[in-house]
Amino acid sequence: MTQAPDDADARRAVAPVICYPDDTLPKPDLDLYAAARATARKSGEILVPPRDARCFEVPRGQFFRITSVGGPQVGDLNLWNAEDLTERFYSGKTRALHGTHLTTGERMWSSFPHLRPMATITWDSLDWYGIDAFGGSVHDVIGTRCDPYTGNLLSGTQYHHCCHSNLIRALAGHLGVSAVEAEPHVHDVLNVFMCTGFTRDTGQYFMKASPVRPGDHLEFFAEIDLLGGLSACPGGDCGSGHSSDAAACHPLLVEIFAPAPGSLEGWQPREPSQYDRSHGL
Repeated sequence: MTQAPDDADARRAVAPVICYPDDTLPKPDLDLYAAARATARKSGEILVPPRDARCFEVPRGQFFRITSVGGPQVGDLNLWNAEDLTERFYSGKTRALHGTHLTTGERMWSSFPHLRPMATITWDSLDWYGIDAFGGSVHDVIGTRCDPYTGNLLSGTQYHHCCHSNLIRALAGHLGVSAVEAEPHVHDVLNVFMCTGFTRDTGQYFMKASPVRPGDHLEFFAEIDLLGGLSACPGGDCGSGHSSDAAACHPLLVEIFAPAPGSLEGWQPREPSQYDRSHGL
């Protein structure tokens, strides 16, 4: 290790600066959403089996809820613009805008060149958890999804029911295309219910048993027409491992709710980014 300079402590003591202050970030009208949600009626549901994934569609202006049923279970969520799969959830920019974990009032933002809200979290039954003594919290946008490539790299396995592969199968089936065609559309996720953080000593990504219990749920408002993909992770509550059939796993329930006509008066989907895309040329 390089010898520290004489002013090492002073350099470490420099105060941090928030990269993207959120005081000018467009805020959702949670009161309007709550009033609309109170009028909503269930319009559909899909049960995601353990160690598998399913796709679902949510029209803009409707709500969808993900619920743990049967036992503690985490899920990996992909979102796309239902009309244009090139516009998809951008976990890195969402993390930069909101932090490492999401909760009520925060949004899932879409990829460049669109950069607009795709979904707003309107209810989080685990918002009480906060940040624990290990630096862990729930619903992270720091993990990428468990995948067969990393499993093969680290342990030489050929495991096909990790979240990456689950989402590929679900999307391929939904679109009627091959796995090869579907795979480029599968992207980094919102880890629903997963409890994660970074170790203080080595800075490594960690997971621990999720506090989720049957009945816990995360609810979203669809800001645009959405195609969703949700995988019930093979890690179960992710308290021990993943990318194998060792953990106890349970289904996840996705429900869709349509508000009464007129209950969202004044609301409009946000337009894509107004940056002129000239990039200085």
